[in-house]
Amino acid sequence: MLFSGNAFSLSSDDGILNLRFNLADSKVNIFNAVAIEELEKALDAADQQTGAKGMLLSSAKPGFVAGADINEFTALFANDGTELAALVKHASGLFNRIEEFHAPTVALINGDAQGGGFEFTLACDFRVMADNARVGLPEVKLGILPGWGGTVRLSRLIGVDNAIEWMCTGASKKSDAALKDGAVDAVVGVDHLMSAGQQMIASAVAGKLPVKPRRSLKQSPLMLSPIEKAMAFETAKGVVGAKAGPHYPAPMTIIATIEAHADLGRDEALVIEAKNFVKLSQTDVASSLIGIFLKDQQISRIARGYKKQAGEVAQAAVLGAGIMGGGVAYQSASNGVPILMKDIRQEALDDGLAEAGKILNKQLQRGAIKPDAAMETLNTITPVLSYGEFGDVDLLVEAVVENPKIKHSVLEEVEGQVSDDTIITTNTSTISVNLLAKALKRPQNFCGMHFFNPVHRMPLVEIIRADTSSDAAIATTVNYALKMRKTPIVVNDCPGFLVNRILFAYFSGYARLIADGGDVHQIDKVMERYGWPMGPAYLLDVVGMDTAKHASDVMAEGFPDRMTTPKNSVIDAMYEAKRLGQKNGLGFFKYELDKRGKPKKLIDPDADKLVASVRSGKLDISDEDIINRLMIPMTNEAIRCVEDNIVSTPAEADMGLVYGLGYPPFRGGILHSVDTQGVANFCQAADAMKNLGPLYEITEETRAMASEGRTFYPQSGAATGEKA
Repeated sequence: MLFSGNAFSLSSDDGILNLRFNLADSKVNIFNAVAIEELEKALDAADQQTGAKGMLLSSAKPGFVAGADINEFTALFANDGTELAALVKHASGLFNRIEEFHAPTVALINGDAQGGGFEFTLACDFRVMADNARVGLPEVKLGILPGWGGTVRLSRLIGVDNAIEWMCTGASKKSDAALKDGAVDAVVGVDHLMSAGQQMIASAVAGKLPVKPRRSLKQSPLMLSPIEKAMAFETAKGVVGAKAGPHYPAPMTIIATIEAHADLGRDEALVIEAKNFVKLSQTDVASSLIGIFLKDQQISRIARGYKKQAGEVAQAAVLGAGIMGGGVAYQSASNGVPILMKDIRQEALDDGLAEAGKILNKQLQRGAIKPDAAMETLNTITPVLSYGEFGDVDLLVEAVVENPKIKHSVLEEVEGQVSDDTIITTNTSTISVNLLAKALKRPQNFCGMHFFNPVHRMPLVEIIRADTSSDAAIATTVNYALKMRKTPIVVNDCPGFLVNRILFAYFSGYARLIADGGDVHQIDKVMERYGWPMGPAYLLDVVGMDTAKHASDVMAEGFPDRMTTPKNSVIDAMYEAKRLGQKNGLGFFKYELDKRGKPKKLIDPDADKLVASVRSGKLDISDEDIINRLMIPMTNEAIRCVEDNIVSTPAEADMGLVYGLGYPPFRGGILHSVDTQGVANFCQAADAMKNLGPLYEITEETRAMASEGRTFYPQSGAATGEKA
């Protein structure tokens, strides 16, 4: 052994060096301070092996390298960037040493190589990749850009167009795509990586593989004529700019960075890359997106913590074969859990199977799955009209109509058809799970499992704990959600649970704003500029006015002091006029199907007249006041959900809204936004609107936080979820 440390080791076998990454006390390899320090020492040792035929870069972990240690980087992002710039320069220098090594170098990518881990491999002359591995540069998802040579080397290796697509989407590429684009040189089975790498070095030594031309390519300017350069970058700016929008600066900065160093050699190009990396790291967007990443990790840890108490779900079932039931069936079957789909009508079963088939067909058209896999998924869904096979069901999802009497009847009936150990869950968005638990003889085996529509796209599942729910029932349901590749958040029972309770505070504020004379179109435009995927009127049309009316009534009954909407509210008026939204083509807007069969939103004068009939007049209001009138009630309700222990941490509240409603990720979460604004400033903004009623009243705990200088998250930016 030529070098051995806590992260790297260096050995030699028949003149071929093996630089092996195996970070101690970690399930994955990441570049932290220890790893970077030891990489330098290992390279010092390698440089002394002047007779080496070549050097392999390998990993002792199932994955190659997950990237840089985001926790260490977050601390550096919080200062003026001086320390971060020094770290980037040092790490880039180490990668340059690999690129300039006196013998050929080959990276053996045995598993995921992401971010700095993939940049590590780009410093090598050649890359051989396991057929089940993935590579990528996902930094854009954190609001930053690759800072260890990624923008320089990848653009020269695979071309500007491909490199921009890789980096601006942050996509993780499978081996076939990486090979096609030229990012790797060979793909083999994981067991053949070492022999393939050794053969590459032998070929390079024999002059059969072009080491010097490869190094020259990565270290030289991009070979583009002025016309090619202008076309490539201007086209990219148009396409990427339209998708990224004004709130996410990283994608356009990536393009600008590559354009700026296109005519430069490697060393000068790396200086530009590093400068822009540090600049992006200092933005609020980067802070917010990194916070989202850390909060996602936190809620994933919380969910995985239930596994010890969880029972196995080898067979599932769903009652109700509508769009929701079909979505649940697809999600379960496509992730390896066979599922029975029961309904009382054959037509409904046909619709449920059609829903699953529609999702699979779209995936087939995109090339995301193969026909055999699609058929296997459909074959794993068993439509039934009776309870004959329900004795073997481990977990059941009741997804019938949102009516407590009907749900009571169905739950009582199905409990008699399953085993004593079967976990029964209800997919409800508003009905109290404590109320529904009264229908059961074994309420300890019951909880809520609220999916969001469309099931296959929305990542969140609320697991609602009834007072009688056992820990095992909650744990098994959480584990089933994880197997379905969903993000489960456990919440306690209350009207609307977490997401809908907060959402309908927003809608309540909206109804009052309209009643006071707010303009539907102005409000939608303002809230979309704020960052929401759609304004409140458009969102209500998507939700459905019948659903919104029902939920609004439930929330008004549950929280009469602040969620009672004005008499004959705009939601009531739309519902009574049978303008139900997209489901019947008429709501705040009217809808026509476009060429792809998707509903296209159009202005409808009749809808505007209906809105005018419930307004007290026309309100002249600023964009800022529109935002405050809608977001203060929503924020207050999120705070109350934490204070009332509906969720146990601010991180769960924040991520519930990001994953369940599409809260703008670049804002970092609704409670993160309060910290960014300042709790005292938030209180001041709310107090300015206290005449509008209890929706705008600050809780005593929030005022205490403001006076004591406390925040929802530690000021270092780590997402522990504990109040500082």
